[in-house]
Amino acid sequence: MNEKIITLESYNPLDIYGVNDANLDLIKKHFPKLKIIARGNEIKILGDDIEISLFEKKFALVLLMYDKFGRITQNDIVQLLESEDEEIFSKTKKDNDILVHGQHGLLIKARTRNQRKMVEKCHDNDLIIAIGPAGTGKTYTAVALAVQALKNKEIKRIILTRPAVEAGENLGFLPGDMKEKLDPYMQPLYDALRDMLPTQKLLAYLEDRTIEIAPLAFMRGRTLDNVFAILDEAQNTTSNQLKMFLTRMGRSAKFIVTGDITQIDLPTTQNSGLIHAQKILKNIKGIDFVILDENDIIRHKLVTKIVAAYGKDAENN
Repeated sequence: MNEKIITLESYNPLDIYGVNDANLDLIKKHFPKLKIIARGNEIKILGDDIEISLFEKKFALVLLMYDKFGRITQNDIVQLLESEDEEIFSKTKKDNDILVHGQHGLLIKARTRNQRKMVEKCHDNDLIIAIGPAGTGKTYTAVALAVQALKNKEIKRIILTRPAVEAGENLGFLPGDMKEKLDPYMQPLYDALRDMLPTQKLLAYLEDRTIEIAPLAFMRGRTLDNVFAILDEAQNTTSNQLKMFLTRMGRSAKFIVTGDITQIDLPTTQNSGLIHAQKILKNIKGIDFVILDENDIIRHKLVTKIVAAYGKDAENN
C-alpha cells in the first residue's frame, strides 16, 4: 500500500471539504479503493498507485474549479468526478463577457460600452490609459483584467500602485507606521480584490507578493517583467512620476493607467502627468486611450447627476 500527502496551501479547508466534510465525503465515495484521511490542511491518501494518481488528478481539478469560481458546491463535485476533464470548465465559455468569477458566485464583467472597450483594448495593446469621472468602473475593470490574467497564467504577478497624494489631509497627522498611513490610499484596490478572490487566496498572494500593492514612489528603479501593473489615480502624478512608472515596463508586461482629470489634488504649481501623457502618447502604436463618461457610471444614480453638475460648472467657469 502506497501513501501520498496533499497539502492545501493558501486554501481554507472548510471551503474545499464543505460543511461537515460533505464535499470530501462525496470524493471518498468516488474512490472506494482508497483510504482518505483529512486533518486540517493535509489530506493523506493510502492505496494503489494508479488510484492515487487518479485521485490527485481529480482533486487538482477540484482546486482549479474553486480558483476559477471562488466556491465549489456538492453538485460541482459530482459533475467534476463524473465528467471528462475537458468538459469540466465548458460552462465558463458560455459568457465571454465574464472576466472573473468572484466571491459568493459574483460574476464580474464589463457592464458598459466603454468598460467593454477597456477589455478589448487591453487584449490588443500592452498599455492602455483609461480616463473618466468617479464611478465609471475604471479601477474595478482594470483589477478584474489583472486577476483574469493571473488566473489564466498569462502573467506571474500583479502590481497595483497609486500616488500617495493628500486630498486636504496631511499624512503626518495620520496614526501608525508608514504602511498604516498609506493603506487608506490603497483601500479601493483591496476592496476590488476582495470581491474577486477568496480571502485565504488573497492573503497568500499578498504574503508571497504575487499581488503587490504599493505607493508609486516604491516603483522607482524596478523592471517589471511578466506582470500586470495598474497605476490608479494617475491624475495625481507629475509628468516625471508617470514617465518613471511607464518606463518600468519589462518583458511580457501589461500596464493600465487610470485617472480622473476632473479631480486633481496636486498643488496648483504642478501640472498633471496624466493630462501631459494624453497629449504626447496618443499617436504611439501599442498604446491606446479609453475615455469613459457619465454613461459609464454604475454607482448610485445621484453620482451621475453630481458629475454632470460639476462638469457644467467647470465649463461655465
